[in-house]
Amino acid sequence: MPRRSIDRPAKGPGSMINLKTGETLEHPSLPLLCERIRFYREKAGIEQKSLAKQIGVTANAVSNWENGRGRPDVNLLPEICSALRISLYDLYDLREPSVRCTAGEQLLLDRYRRLSAGHRTAVDQMVGTLLEVQLAESAPRISRLTCFQKSLSAGYGDPTEFEGEGKPLYLYSSRDVDRADCIFTVNGDSMEPRFHNGDMVLVSRIPDAPSLQHGEIGAFIVGNETYIKVYGEDGLESLNPGYAPLHFHETDAVYLIGRVTGTLDPSQIASAEDVDRYLLLHPEEA
Repeated sequence: MPRRSIDRPAKGPGSMINLKTGETLEHPSLPLLCERIRFYREKAGIEQKSLAKQIGVTANAVSNWENGRGRPDVNLLPEICSALRISLYDLYDLREPSVRCTAGEQLLLDRYRRLSAGHRTAVDQMVGTLLEVQLAESAPRISRLTCFQKSLSAGYGDPTEFEGEGKPLYLYSSRDVDRADCIFTVNGDSMEPRFHNGDMVLVSRIPDAPSLQHGEIGAFIVGNETYIKVYGEDGLESLNPGYAPLHFHETDAVYLIGRVTGTLDPSQIASAEDVDRYLLLHPEEA
């Protein structure tokens, strides 16, 4: 018996034939997600195997997605978007309400997406450098001083040992702050009315060949005690007349920490936000 033949009409790419009737069937339309993956992959000039390698799947998996034979796991969508350099809104052809680009910004974005990976890296680095420069220009000037926990006695002395190490304190720059090296807290009332108990004073260290003019106010160590006093001709004097001068024997060890340059205004202490920006620009001080 001769084999029955079927007249098959001309068919286009992707069309299918009903073997019983010989009619051409329309190919089911691809899911939007599958179409968009192929569209943006081809737009980016990425091969299927390259995209597959970036997101950790096989090339066959990518081929199946683009031909509608499967869909990517939802957990892979962020990686797919990252590899194609698009957003989820782009992938699903949705308008992103939180992003409103001007025509100029959109043009720049389109041009950026057409760059090679190496050129994109160069652009990223250039933008990062410009942002750092802009941040440095807009950031307030900040100085880092050492704040010692040991108090400067403005009375009869604190018998605890002077701590050679302190904690960093970040301050907005000013004439007095820039002249200082460290900060101490006043303990007592012998230096009133200029310095009060609890005041934080700025001190300029004099580590080499200590010197202070008579009448200047300094921070001193005498034995295990620390003082804020006026350097007088006969000893260390107080501003409060209720306190007698401190006299020392020539064999006593009197050490000058530094010159007191002023009182720290609490408003000069830098905010946490400004300190973070400062440390971002000066990572070596973090």
